[in-house]
Amino acid sequence: MMRILLALFTLGICASAKDAGLPETMLAYQRQSGGWPKNYDRTRKLSSSKQRDLRRQRSQDDATIDNGATHTEIHLLAGAFTSTADPRFEKAVLDGIKYLLEAQMANGGWPQRFPGGRGYAAQITFNDNAMIGVMDLLKHIADGHPSFAFVPGRTRRECAEAVERGVACILKCQVVVDGTRTSWCAQHDRHTLRPCRARSYELPSLSGSESVGIVRFLMRIEKPDKNIIRAIESAIAWFKKSKLTGLRLERKTDKSKPNGFDYVVVKDPAAPLLWARFYDLRSNQPIFCGRDGVPKKSLAEIPHERRTGYSWLGPYAHDLLATDMPRWRQRQDQRP
Repeated sequence: MMRILLALFTLGICASAKDAGLPETMLAYQRQSGGWPKNYDRTRKLSSSKQRDLRRQRSQDDATIDNGATHTEIHLLAGAFTSTADPRFEKAVLDGIKYLLEAQMANGGWPQRFPGGRGYAAQITFNDNAMIGVMDLLKHIADGHPSFAFVPGRTRRECAEAVERGVACILKCQVVVDGTRTSWCAQHDRHTLRPCRARSYELPSLSGSESVGIVRFLMRIEKPDKNIIRAIESAIAWFKKSKLTGLRLERKTDKSKPNGFDYVVVKDPAAPLLWARFYDLRSNQPIFCGRDGVPKKSLAEIPHERRTGYSWLGPYAHDLLATDMPRWRQRQDQRP
């Protein structure tokens, strides 16, 4: 559901709060910082006692951009304000935007959690499209999307400036291997901008998943300069180089396993293209990892719990190469 909503937002189709969540619930969960925590049920109607409990939690430092948090609420509450003109929704949106602007690092990146982020939560976070979700939102606002017509001009300009800094950060983070630009890691060090690890099984690597969202965002820039074009073309070349052919990821029923199934990779010459979630920084070979943090060369080598509990392989870049890239190149050819 989250991916569908975010896709609609990117296309400029803002779902109403009635369809996508309860505005009152989102208001109750907003923190004093202006951001929101993750993984609560936006569609749940809250009891009076629960609302009182949440008011006591407003000072908690658990606001985040992980799992779609904060930028999704801002989108939805903007739609709610457009529909109702309720000033509470307007204030919540403006406070949320302020939170995102304050959370941006001097280098242009966004941490997964602000304030109070520690460890990987304090690093530049592309994982699960966290930073790209924020930049998509800010670009909508900066571009004057009708859903955000009420946002003051000064704030829209600040959003545009934040997007520019974010793009500069993206370009600096693109990993260069033996002089060739490739893709991005799911997390980058906030100081050095180098790929860094997150959870024990998320090693410094090249991401076949998160890099797709980054390239798509760069393709949205109306008048890309030569540096942006170079970043896009280099990443496209990397995706082509890194595709996996003749392999199919199959889910098999296995009642001997704790969750009743397993994932296996089988040879299939007719299988559609796949990409690995992570590639080794030097060899560019797919890597898979259990909670012990030891990289393996195949999915079968890692424990069942991680093998079935994480997205390791997928058709991540299929639509990017088949649809987005030709359209983007056509637009570039048509530019004066």
